[in-house]
Amino acid sequence: MIKQINKDTTLLSQKSTPATPKDSQVITDLLDTLKSHQADCVGMAANMIGINKRIIAFQLGNMAIPLINPTIIKKSEPYDTEEGCLSLSGQRKTKRYKNITVTYLDASFKPQKQEFSDFVAEIIQHEMDHLEGILI
Repeated sequence: MIKQINKDTTLLSQKSTPATPKDSQVITDLLDTLKSHQADCVGMAANMIGINKRIIAFQLGNMAIPLINPTIIKKSEPYDTEEGCLSLSGQRKTKRYKNITVTYLDASFKPQKQEFSDFVAEIIQHEMDHLEGILI
């Protein structure tokens, strides 16, 4: 189900709690909401739809990919950039890494490990900041 975008900085500033298989509806809602905003959004975290769980999703072409309980285990090539967010107005400066390696659970809650680079890595880092309550 498509959810409203949360703009409450109090909720957005809280650390998210680990997701479990009981949160499968949250994954569906996050993917549905991301798809409904694909014209102006490339990634979302569950707290952006008001659910404080460690779930993010990002657009890869026409596909929306969920990452559950993601952790960055390796990062390299830092750079400075500016990013926007549907939950916040304006652009903000931040530091990102060109290459990251992430461990996560897929939509079936199976463990995965994958390397990401360039813009996809930037999206994932932005959404993972949401999980930590970091507003940029």
